[in-house]
Amino acid sequence: MRVFVTGATGFIGSAVVQELLSNGHEVVGLARSDKSAAALGKAGAEVFRGTLEDLDRLTEAAKNADGVIHTGYIHDFSPTANPAAAVAVDGGAIAAFGDALAGTGKPLVIAAGLPTVPGVTVTEDDEMPENPHYPRVSERAAAALVDRDVRVSVVRQPPSVHGAGDPHFVTAFVGIARDKGLSAYVGDGANVWSAVHRLDDARLYRLALEHAPAGTLLNAVGDEGVPFREIAEVIGRHLDVPVKSLTAEEAPGHFPGAFALFAQFNAPASSTRTQQRFGWRPAQPGLIADLDQGHYFTVPDDSAR
Repeated sequence: MRVFVTGATGFIGSAVVQELLSNGHEVVGLARSDKSAAALGKAGAEVFRGTLEDLDRLTEAAKNADGVIHTGYIHDFSPTANPAAAVAVDGGAIAAFGDALAGTGKPLVIAAGLPTVPGVTVTEDDEMPENPHYPRVSERAAAALVDRDVRVSVVRQPPSVHGAGDPHFVTAFVGIARDKGLSAYVGDGANVWSAVHRLDDARLYRLALEHAPAGTLLNAVGDEGVPFREIAEVIGRHLDVPVKSLTAEEAPGHFPGAFALFAQFNAPASSTRTQQRFGWRPAQPGLIADLDQGHYFTVPDDSAR
C-alpha cells in the first residue's frame, strides 16, 4: 500500500514508518519542517510538506494514498498547555481524513489513549470516558466514520510507550528525579501503568492497517500493569538517588504540573483480545527491563552537568 503517515518523524511515528517500509509498503510522511523532511528522506519515505492544521493538504494526501495512519498529536504538558486547542486540531485532522476516504473502504488507523477506569483492567470493550485532565476526541471521531465506508480502527496507547529516544512520561520522571535528587512515588506506589515498547507498538499499527475491520479498537499493551513504585525504584537505582514515598498532598510539591496526576495513574489494561484477533505478540523488552538497559539515564553532551 501507499500509506500517508502523520507524526512520521515522532517517537512512535518514525517506528511506524520503518515498520511499514520493512514490510513492503510505500510511505508518504507529513513534514512541517526542513529537519523533519530530511529525516523522512533519509528513512526512505516520500515527503509531504504540511501541518495538522492544514486540512486541505491533509485531504489531498489522504486522497492520493491507499491508507492513512494518524499518529500526529500536539502533546504539551507544560503549565501553559492548551488541551482544548490540541483536541480541536486532532478532531479537525480526523474529520478531513474521513471526508477524503469516505466511500472508499480504505484503512484509516488513528492513535488514541487507553481509557482509565478506576479499579478495572481495561479491555477492548471499554470505551473512552470523558477526561477533563487530558481530553481526546480521537476514539469518538473514529467511531463517527464507521458508517461512511472508511475502514477506521484505533490503536490505543498506554501511559508508557517506551524505548530508546523516548521523549515522554518516563523520561520526564527521570528528569524530575535527577533535578530533585529524589525518585518518588505516591502512597504505597501500588498504582500501575500499562506499557508497550515502541517497536511492538509500530507492528500493531501495521497489522491494523492491513487487517483491522472498521470500528476495531486495539489495545497496544505489552505490560498489563507495572507498579509505579517499581518504576521509581529503577530510576533511583540508576541515578543513585534515594527513593521515597510521598503523600498525595506532598506530590504537587515534588512533581511539576500534571505530573503529580500522572504519578498516581492506576491504569491496568489487557491486550488479550487484540493478540488473539491479529496474531500480535509483544516481543521487545518490558518497561522495567528497558529501563534497566540504561539508555534512559544517559545525559546528552549538550546538557551534561
